[in-house]
Amino acid sequence: MKFEKKFLTDLHRCYATSSTVVNGERYILLATEGEGACYSYKESADFEQSTVWDGPGGTMSMIPVPGKNGDFLSVQNFFPTFQSENATIVWTRYTEEEKWETKELFKLPYVHRFDILQANGKNYFLGATLCTTKAFKDDWSDPGKIYIGEIPEDLNKPFELKVIKEGLTKNHGYCRTTWNGVMAGLVTSAEGVFVVTPPQEDNEEWKVEQILNRPTSDIAVVDIDGDGEVELITIEEFHGSNFLINKKIDGEYKVIYKYPKEMDFGHVVWGGELRGIPTIIGGYRRNEKELFIIQCDDKEKLTFKTEVIEAGVGPSNVAVINDKDKDIIISANREIGQAALYLVTD
Repeated sequence: MKFEKKFLTDLHRCYATSSTVVNGERYILLATEGEGACYSYKESADFEQSTVWDGPGGTMSMIPVPGKNGDFLSVQNFFPTFQSENATIVWTRYTEEEKWETKELFKLPYVHRFDILQANGKNYFLGATLCTTKAFKDDWSDPGKIYIGEIPEDLNKPFELKVIKEGLTKNHGYCRTTWNGVMAGLVTSAEGVFVVTPPQEDNEEWKVEQILNRPTSDIAVVDIDGDGEVELITIEEFHGSNFLINKKIDGEYKVIYKYPKEMDFGHVVWGGELRGIPTIIGGYRRNEKELFIIQCDDKEKLTFKTEVIEAGVGPSNVAVINDKDKDIIISANREIGQAALYLVTD
């Protein structure tokens, strides 16, 4: 497996990664968490750069809207460090004039991660707030919440949100997955990991189930050993130093692997396939500031091999695109203020 780096641009505090498809053309998206821009890169035009917005910035997450022509929702105004009482969800679309247009939809203080889940023919908003209020940086006395609501077909219409879970301290991480055969979200906090499942029928309620009770910062899901059951890949505790693979044994998740290098400010965790091989991508923002992968090299003995893609970059988030001839890792190399791609080939 080979990794070829493609530098895109310098972007101070580069943080959020995503992609969307407009008129059949894929655009890669990267945005800063500081004051500043979001850029798009058209894949078919050798990743030609365009400006999505110049500001305000403070972007944590960007999620394409299913059923739309490249429209996506984003967090704005979530600035370092946790200056996020004015955080908003915004809607961006690609106009007939071939320009990006962005409109604020609603304010949701301290919203850090959000997603759009599909169920019962509907799109649902799921928003996770890091906290509810803050008096100072290390004030965690007012925990975060999980908000949900049906997304209107016409995004100009108001969203009606309600809280389905409270009391989530340092409500930081999120991962979309398939759980019990349906689309669901995993939300992480100091209280542990919770599976959030939207209603599958009109008369059903949302379900929230706790699956891990250890303080967790970020999470991904992948069947890393190919036995048909997924593992939970966690960074513990908040922005923590423990990068762990958790396997379900005798009905509960137990740690079977820890990334061996000393790390600090763990922030990247992704699970899926690279060139058809089950793979974990990890990264951390202090010490060696690595972007790395983990793969299973002995499924019986449950041993794992690691490879560093690049050190010294301090990634904050990644997104992955699987193509036929290559895979693309979109990486926000935050600690060096850089937007980059890693092209993965056999």
